[in-house]
Amino acid sequence: MANEEKSSNKAAKSSLRELATKQANKKQPRRLRSAAGKVSFLLVPFKFIGKIGRFIIPPYFRNSWKELKEVTWPSRKETRQLTLAVFVFAIIFGALITITDYGLDKVFRKVLLK
Repeated sequence: MANEEKSSNKAAKSSLRELATKQANKKQPRRLRSAAGKVSFLLVPFKFIGKIGRFIIPPYFRNSWKELKEVTWPSRKETRQLTLAVFVFAIIFGALITITDYGLDKVFRKVLLK
């Protein structure tokens, strides 16, 4: 009796597989099915390289790449405004450093050369 149940289960499973295969094959034309098989065969080396790449590429670089994908980049207008702000700040800061340097130079020349 146990053997009969096992054989009926196997038959049911195999018939379900066949039915699923037939339905999957009906969804695509024959040309596409054969082309898909050829393409998947060609992609095997790339899948293998991708699996090896997980071990070769340090996690730091993988995580960095994931973070870069999540970055929200500024628009052109925002970029122009921020770039202009940086240039203005650099010019003002440079002028302040120049004036301070010139003033201290004059003071030390009078004090030390006196």
